[in-house]
Amino acid sequence: MKRLPIPDDVTGEEIDADVRQELLSLPKGLAEDVSRNLVMVARLIDEDPEGAYAYSKIALRLASRVAAVREAAGFAAYANQKYSEALAEFRAARRMTGNVDLWPVMADCERGLGRPEKALDMAGAPEVHKLDKAGQVEMRLVAAGARRDMGQLDAAIVTLQSPELASNSVQPWTARLRYAYADALLAAGRENEAREWFAKAVESDKDGSTDASDRLAELDGVEFVDALVEDEDDDEVVTAADAKADTKADTEIEIEDDGEDDVVEAEAPKPVVEDEDDEDDDEDEDAPRG
Repeated sequence: MKRLPIPDDVTGEEIDADVRQELLSLPKGLAEDVSRNLVMVARLIDEDPEGAYAYSKIALRLASRVAAVREAAGFAAYANQKYSEALAEFRAARRMTGNVDLWPVMADCERGLGRPEKALDMAGAPEVHKLDKAGQVEMRLVAAGARRDMGQLDAAIVTLQSPELASNSVQPWTARLRYAYADALLAAGRENEAREWFAKAVESDKDGSTDASDRLAELDGVEFVDALVEDEDDDEVVTAADAKADTKADTEIEIEDDGEDDVVEAEAPKPVVEDEDDEDDDEDEDAPRG
């Protein structure tokens, strides 16, 4: 089996205790190998989803009967928009554990596969009542997205209206919920309300999980300029100006040098003729030759 390089600082101990507990069913060496690949999945999934997917496939080949591995493989596939594969992995993990935590992301996979009606059916299933508060909010977000997929903007807005949205307390899901609500309002042409909720999303988005600040700035008519590109343009202007100045300076120096030569030549004393023989020679040279 082809392996991918793993940095030496990745020991496998970085994984959650629950996952480590699942891996105890494997031989020690194999468990360590799987855990290190899972760490790489978690490390890369946001910045390099393709890389995370590659590591997840290795972990899957090593330990396909471990629910945590199937779940990690599902999220890696999901991050790469491989929704059919992700859904299959999530279903496998759920069968192994009986846990409903993956229900919202499974419904979102249905959306990704172009089946928003199926996602809405899942939003009304008994499993939703078994979810914790974070899971229920996530399910609400998926259901609202499904409504929008079906062109039902008003229904999407109503779906997001909830005690969690109205609450002033900031929870892990608050920024995303407010952002989704603002985005739905904007899509429905309710710009003033959208601006208000984008501002609320900014207030609650402490870790920058959304681009609410950018969306708010756009509504306020603020234009962003790439500072790096601007600096490069300035450098080019300065460089051109410097080059022009250098050329001018070089020209002036050359002119001054030419002037100095003229002065030297002008001030050079004329030779004094002291030898009469020389004068005679000169006269002979000037005389016509017969």
